[in-house]
Amino acid sequence: MQAIVVDHVGGPEVMRLAERPMPTPGPGEVLVRNHFAGVNYIDTYYRSGLYPAQLPATLGNEASGIVSAIGPGVTQVQVGDHVAYLANQDAYAQYSKAQASRVVKIDGLPLDTAAAVLLQGLTAHTLVTRAYAVKSGDWVLVHAGAGGTGRLLIQLCRHLGASVIATVSSEEKAQIARAAGAHHIILYTKEIVPDAVRKIIPEGVHAVFDGVGKATFEGSLKSLRMEGSMVSFGNSSGAVPPVHLFELSQKNLKLLRPRLYGYLLTEEDHRRHIAEVLRLVEEKVIDVHVFNIYDLADAPKAHEDLEGRKTMGKLLLRID
Repeated sequence: MQAIVVDHVGGPEVMRLAERPMPTPGPGEVLVRNHFAGVNYIDTYYRSGLYPAQLPATLGNEASGIVSAIGPGVTQVQVGDHVAYLANQDAYAQYSKAQASRVVKIDGLPLDTAAAVLLQGLTAHTLVTRAYAVKSGDWVLVHAGAGGTGRLLIQLCRHLGASVIATVSSEEKAQIARAAGAHHIILYTKEIVPDAVRKIIPEGVHAVFDGVGKATFEGSLKSLRMEGSMVSFGNSSGAVPPVHLFELSQKNLKLLRPRLYGYLLTEEDHRRHIAEVLRLVEEKVIDVHVFNIYDLADAPKAHEDLEGRKTMGKLLLRID
């Protein structure tokens, strides 16, 4: 089978299309013929070496496709079922193994939509329900409001009754964030974010959802009100430097750096969150905007576009 392989860490150019052995499902596992794989910032972290990976490595944390084989003891799905699943750094491939308990049937949902919503949908849903439980009357700041996760965060926060401020880099991206439901837009290329926040809500916001990292961290803290919550969940601009805890004490701030899989430790949590995300999609509370679909061989271009901030929504790989 064909898969994207990384032999050494570096830029997008280190990814190559190569032949790899076909996986064989073991007990409790299924083999999925992937049709779409999601492209996410976490994939770039493993490729670049920001997160450690055993080399040579494949990439990819989510995919959708059709079950082609099942291992002993599998009863949850059958061969031919359309499914989506969270992968283990192996979704950029024609075939992947997955734990049957972590595979979800997606009858009625298109394969591209399922691949597009899974990781970012789960990230957004766990952030607004577990990391900081957004409630009616809250003011929240969402960075990168035109991105895949940013759009979903805006939609979910608005659905939960919060007033949403979104940061974007251009007027074109501002239109996307507004369409997602943002009440206020800050163009961070023209405004100082904390100052702009205080003009909108003088007390500051109750919570910040920051997937950008190094470039926005300080401004995020300054945008919070007394006893506000800072949820730092990404590093698209680079890792956040070490934090002096005394910076939090002036306003009694809470700082959290959550990891999605920490909220999905049990099968019950995994199925509950996925079921809720899919329900919200079916009820059109959240919608997924697929910005571009690339062929598997063009995965380097997808990473280049993502890291170059040339995208406004979800990126997918089409796997033939």
